[in-house]
Amino acid sequence: MEKGGKIVIQLCPDLAPKTVENFEKLATSGFYNGLTFHRVEKSPTPFVVQGGDPKGDGTGGPGYTIPDEFTTLKKHTRGTVAMAHSSAPNSAGSQFYICLADAPHLDGSYAIFGQVIEGMDVVDNIAVGDKMKSVTITVK
Repeated sequence: MEKGGKIVIQLCPDLAPKTVENFEKLATSGFYNGLTFHRVEKSPTPFVVQGGDPKGDGTGGPGYTIPDEFTTLKKHTRGTVAMAHSSAPNSAGSQFYICLADAPHLDGSYAIFGQVIEGMDVVDNIAVGDKMKSVTITVK
């Protein structure tokens, strides 16, 4: 994060291989560097933080979309990372969200592709307009 702090996400290619491939491609190309978190839903109860939009208003993307890879094998729990999309099928591109709390009403309707394994305290403190300094992919 530009303000400091690090968020580590374990990607789940077994759940959403095309989504993970797309996220890795965007991250390694520098697409996410400097983009903001444009949506932060914390009140009245914690919900999500959302970023990855080059327009910064929830309407932008990379110029293409990817197929939906919805799953019921993993639930939307605190720290889940999934692709945001419009109401149209196969409309995800670059925007993603991180759950601040369990969100079972989202299960089966969004492509879950990761889990925060370090830095949820950083996620909890994200405010609208906070910038991603860089997104890097490390294979372990």
